[in-house]
Amino acid sequence: MIVVRVVQRGDVDALMRLAQETGPGLTTFKPDRDALAARVERARRTMEDKAEPHEAGYFFVMEDTDTGDVAGVCGIETSVGLQQPFYNYRVSTVVHASQDLGIWTRMRALNISHDLTGYAEVCSLFLSPRYRTSGVGGLLSRSRFMFLAQFRERFPQRLCAELRGHFDAEGTSPFWRAVGSHFYQIDFNAADYLSSHGRKAFLAELMPRYPVYVELLPEEAQECVGLTHNDTIPARRMLESEGLRYENHVDIFDAGPVLECHIADLRTVRESVVARVEIADVPVGAPQDAPRSMVSNTSLGDFRVGVAAGVPQDGVFRMSAAEAAALDVKAGDPVRVLPLKHKQG
Repeated sequence: MIVVRVVQRGDVDALMRLAQETGPGLTTFKPDRDALAARVERARRTMEDKAEPHEAGYFFVMEDTDTGDVAGVCGIETSVGLQQPFYNYRVSTVVHASQDLGIWTRMRALNISHDLTGYAEVCSLFLSPRYRTSGVGGLLSRSRFMFLAQFRERFPQRLCAELRGHFDAEGTSPFWRAVGSHFYQIDFNAADYLSSHGRKAFLAELMPRYPVYVELLPEEAQECVGLTHNDTIPARRMLESEGLRYENHVDIFDAGPVLECHIADLRTVRESVVARVEIADVPVGAPQDAPRSMVSNTSLGDFRVGVAAGVPQDGVFRMSAAEAAALDVKAGDPVRVLPLKHKQG
C-alpha cells in the first residue's frame, strides 16, 4: 500500500537516495545529508513541542509499505516570516487621471509585501518519476490537508502556497531577467537557493525600494505576473479544488502566483469525518469506478494516510487487515476519512 507518513529520524538515508532524483529545479530538497538531517530533526522537534514558533514545520514521506521504498516528500511550515521576512509582491491597481485632458490610465504596480507573515505554508512537494502514475501525486499533495484537518489546533487561521512561475523555452524567467537580475546581479538559481535556505538579508539590502510598474516592463515579463509554470499547472488545479485562490500576491523572483485561503475553508477540513475502524474481508483490486476514500490515523507522532476502497457508513469505515496494518490502526480505532469525489492525479 502507498502511504504518506510523518518523517522519522531513521529516514535520512532514504531521503538522500530520493534527493538524487530531483535535478537542478528544486532548491528545498537537495542531496545534502546535513541539511536533510536538520530538516528531519526540526520536524521531530515540532511534533514533540520542542521547536520555537519561528522554526516549527512538518515533513512527510511517501512510502510503499510493500517494499519500504521512499517515493516522495512534502511539507508544511507552521508560521512563515516570524524570523526571516517572507517577501512577496502585492499586485495593486494604480489609476492616473486628468480632468483637463479627459484621460485616465489604469496600471498594475508591484509593491514589496509582508502580508502573508504568520500564514502556514504547504511546500517541498517532490514525487519520484518512478511513481508518477494516476492517483499517487494527488495522495502526496492532499495528505497535508488531512494532517491540517486532524491537528487544526496546531496551525494559524490562514494557509498559502507559492507556485513556480513561468519560464521560457531556454529555461529562464523573463520576469527575473526584467526585474530581479538588475537589482541582485546574481543567477536566478543562486538567489532562489539562498532565499530558500534562510539567507535573506540580501533581499532587504538589494530589492527595489519603490513600486514596480508592470506596464513599464517588457511584454514577455508583463505576461509572467501571476502565471503558473506549465509543469505546476496540475498542482495548482489540485490546490484550487481544495479552496486556495490567487489573491494578487506573487513571488519576488519569478512572479509565480501565491495561492491562499482560510484553513477552515479547505475542502478536506470541511468534508472529512472521523469514523471507527472495522476490519473486514474487503475485496482486493476494487474496480476503478468503485468509491474510494483518503484515510488517516489520528496519531501525531506516527501519522499515516492512504487511499482505500469504500466510504464511511454510520460512523464506521471498513478496511482490510492489510490496510489497517499499513495505517497502523486496529479495530475500534478512530480514523479520519475523506470520500474522494473525483479521480486523483
